[in-house]
Amino acid sequence: MRDILFLLIGGMGLFLIGMKLLSDGLVAFAGENLRRALTHFTGTPCRAFISGALITALVQSSTATTVTLIGFVSAGLITFTQAIGVVIGASLGNTATGWVVAGLGLKINLGFYTLPLIGIGALLKLLGRRRWAELGLALAGFGMLFLGLNTLQDGMRELAGIFNLAQLPVGGYGARITIMLIGLVMTAVLQSSTAAIAMTLTALHTGTINFDQAASMVIGASIGTTLTGILVTIGGTVYAKRTAAAHILFNLSAGLMAILLLPVFLVLVRIVEQHFGVTPGALSIALFHTLFIGVGVVVFMPLTPWFARMVERLLPEPHDDTATHLDASLLTIPTVALDAAQRTLEQMTGKLLVIYDEILSMSQRTTLPQELARLQRALNHAFDFISRIPLQSGDDIHAACRIAQLHAIDHLLRLRSRLHDLAQTETDFSSPVYQWALEQTRELLSLVRTGLSAGPLDDRLDQIQRVAATLTSLSHQNRHELLRETGSGHGASGALLTTEAFRGLERTGNHIWRICHYLAQSHIITDRGATGQKKSTDMSEENSVTTDDL
Repeated sequence: MRDILFLLIGGMGLFLIGMKLLSDGLVAFAGENLRRALTHFTGTPCRAFISGALITALVQSSTATTVTLIGFVSAGLITFTQAIGVVIGASLGNTATGWVVAGLGLKINLGFYTLPLIGIGALLKLLGRRRWAELGLALAGFGMLFLGLNTLQDGMRELAGIFNLAQLPVGGYGARITIMLIGLVMTAVLQSSTAAIAMTLTALHTGTINFDQAASMVIGASIGTTLTGILVTIGGTVYAKRTAAAHILFNLSAGLMAILLLPVFLVLVRIVEQHFGVTPGALSIALFHTLFIGVGVVVFMPLTPWFARMVERLLPEPHDDTATHLDASLLTIPTVALDAAQRTLEQMTGKLLVIYDEILSMSQRTTLPQELARLQRALNHAFDFISRIPLQSGDDIHAACRIAQLHAIDHLLRLRSRLHDLAQTETDFSSPVYQWALEQTRELLSLVRTGLSAGPLDDRLDQIQRVAATLTSLSHQNRHELLRETGSGHGASGALLTTEAFRGLERTGNHIWRICHYLAQSHIITDRGATGQKKSTDMSEENSVTTDDL
């Protein structure tokens, strides 16, 4: 019994490690291609479904696709309706592994023939660089997967002679639901529906369980695969929770239909076996898995818009949407995390500009202190999020992007403090003495708003810098004249308050310019860095604006 237990545990462990290495290696090797595939080929529910199915079949993990998808929805890269199509496609694409295991892994001793792949993959991982190293990881994982499958198969053969689950009661819904729950628990423990299905196919192939039990266990594994998505969304954004909920509802609905209509599905499987001459066994279970997920696809795909609205009603958006796109699940994909951070920082910049405009117009809202406090918390959250984005050694492009975003947050925090101080002083900016400063400031705000909405911001960076520099120059000149008049005994009353107001406008303008400078620098990298090209930005320009900003 000890030998059998060691074979089962070791085989399952090798299979799980192989799946993990294969999935991680393929996802890392695909890199930007995976990101572009999910963002560019999800324009309609049908295209989203096809991309979800193909990507999952290629990376051999619906969990990897779903977790990546949660990050993209949280980042606002794709809509929730598009995400539903990808989720449904991922569930169908996940059935591809069953065909590989049943068609090759259980019929050919691939564990022996793939042993060289483990060695080649290990060498590539150790000696290769970047994508070659990731390809080596995938090759080693592929070889280890089949080595584990063969070890598991040997253990199952030994187990079949001692304990036969096929002797348990079958045929009734009670027995089917019990076996389904076993498959669900197995998937939850292994954190991989693919591993649970491979174990089920191996058990069926060695005669440890019968066909009816294997079908029920596959249904349980299909439902259990949603548990990883639930774990990922704990503490996540509402967008992440919606995506996980859609995944759960689809797989649960398809699984319940399969368990209730199991006799019908089994008849359909028998018909296909007879028509194509397929021997009943593991291939038939792979066919059954694809069949009941396919029925779920046929039922749900026409209802995608209604399904999306239903989930959105179940999980409505919070009233305070500041920094809601910065979900922790994005941290596993640095490019997407930086892209989401860029969008969030641009959004918060726009909100601060609206507040600034209200202060200048003397039309402040009574909720202004609460809004500034929310923005303070959101900026602190953004700083923490960006600081935790993991970057590989030598990833200079993403490192430069992260540094630029952290600089932008620094100046956004200073801008928020300046606006808070300006709101407290209640300066009357409608006074003629501030007319020129007001005109320059409004021009500055208009340029930045246009850059944020119409984009790209870097196209207007020179104009923004010139206006900020003009504001600084005129502020220095007017402060000097006011103080000179005060020293001559003319207009001393309120002169210091006026010069301080000029200083506040000047420094606020400088912060706005510097925010735009760093956001533009980050935008160049996040928007164009995917092609491997980096546009340089002269850092000395922002220092030329002013040296008096402490």
